Amino acid sequence: MRRALMASFANRLAMPDLRWMPDEGLTPSRLRIELLSGLTVALALVPEAVAFAFVAGVHPLVGLYAAFLVGLITALIGGRPGMISGATGALAVVMVALVAEHGVEYLFATVVLMGLMQIFAGIMRWGRFIRLVPHPVMLGFVNGLAIVIFLAQLGQFKVPGSMVNTGHGVSGGEWLSGGPLYLMLSLVVLTMVVIWIMPRVTRVIPAPLAGIGVVATLVIVAGVDVPRVGDLASIQGGLPSFHIPMVPPTWETLRIILPYSVILAAIGLIESLLTLNLVGDITGKRGGASQECVAQGVANTVTGFFGGMGGCAMIGQSMINVKSGGRTRVAGIAAALFLLVFILFAAPVIELIPLAALVGVMFMVVIGTFAWNSLTILRKVPLTDAFVILLVTVVTVLEDLAVAVVVGVIVSALAYAWNNARRIHAKTYETPEGARVYQIQGPLFFGSSDGFVEMFDPAGDPASVIVDFADSRVVDQSALQAIETVAAKYEAEGKQIQLRHLSRDCHRLLKKAGHLMVDSDDDPDYALAVNYQVRTGILGGH
Repeated sequence: MRRALMASFANRLAMPDLRWMPDEGLTPSRLRIELLSGLTVALALVPEAVAFAFVAGVHPLVGLYAAFLVGLITALIGGRPGMISGATGALAVVMVALVAEHGVEYLFATVVLMGLMQIFAGIMRWGRFIRLVPHPVMLGFVNGLAIVIFLAQLGQFKVPGSMVNTGHGVSGGEWLSGGPLYLMLSLVVLTMVVIWIMPRVTRVIPAPLAGIGVVATLVIVAGVDVPRVGDLASIQGGLPSFHIPMVPPTWETLRIILPYSVILAAIGLIESLLTLNLVGDITGKRGGASQECVAQGVANTVTGFFGGMGGCAMIGQSMINVKSGGRTRVAGIAAALFLLVFILFAAPVIELIPLAALVGVMFMVVIGTFAWNSLTILRKVPLTDAFVILLVTVVTVLEDLAVAVVVGVIVSALAYAWNNARRIHAKTYETPEGARVYQIQGPLFFGSSDGFVEMFDPAGDPASVIVDFADSRVVDQSALQAIETVAAKYEAEGKQIQLRHLSRDCHRLLKKAGHLMVDSDDDPDYALAVNYQVRTGILGGH
């Protein structure tokens, strides 16, 4: 028994997919694609990490270190090669209140606890529950996130340095206007055009990297005065160093950080697992959900001890990676290492890159991420599914991803329960012996239990009644109670009721609940229990 338990625990910790190479091997051509894809992602990570650090109210290097560490660790041991992780806005908006009230050291402690929770979720295999997210919720998630990515880029159209950190995030700022605005828009459009044309000319260089390179070269050589990466903040720094969060080890500290840790862990896992599914649809890969939970947890735990703000999967950068050809762990590792090189050595060069080029790349990501086919299928799918798609999209934009997904799943579940509750009905007929048979159609559960009770006519039925569950299934305790209610009504009339064709799992459910007990052998044809009796003797079998 002990060995079995140890083996089971070992299986829970197993990480089945740590492959470094695609099926065809890491050829020179594949290696070039992976490295260039990683470089493209790293360039796109810089302004995102800095911007999200500002949102959370921490130093830009806190966001950059998170992007490096989380990106590197999840690339090494994550559940889906090709995914990119780092500091994200979904987490930053939760962190801002904690940082404003208690300081950055409490943030680091929160990130450590968040990571431990995610590791526990992975060990318990809770990642598989992502399968319960319906497809309409996924469509709403994708569309909402595309809109969020688009809106996030609009901040780059403000005058550099005009935004103010209020202690609750960065807000305000003056919009570009006149010539500077038109110039910015022109460079954004130029970047998008290069990205669109490049695959038709050559695939030697990833299209997003080509777009950044062409526009950056044009701006730098011509000395065009436009907002650049360096206008956000300096990204120059050293290696992240080990740092135990300077918080008192007391119950009061735990009381402060625990609620934030739970929320951050949940948001991080939901966004990561949905991104995992999205990348899996593109790359044709499946599985790895629980492994991704463990990887995210390890990454955040380590990041908290090295001065990072934590993170999760980034759908925008993941899309850049897979669209640029990144399919292995090499691309994610390269992206993280390139980012570290930027921080240590290449900050002066990277800070010269115009923001318009990176905005153009992200706008192309928006176009590629939005599920445009969902606009046409809204008229074809059931009304409830169309409503869920729109609801999740709107909530994602107005609130956050985690709330949107939870709301979408709840609405979908309620709609499913309601539809199944309406399916319950019965066909009735008389046997030669004079008994009335109720042939139940549809599942019997909490939503249909009232309808089930109302189908019977204890006063008008003959002395013997048979309830046939061959085309139904007893699902929960509400169903058991409904059966008991019907039996009690027939008992009050002095009549006999018999149950037939209950499946073995229903049999176990009834027996476990203590409502019914077996009175005879199982039906040999249906492999189902036939005759049951209520302990009071109401339900008799023949």
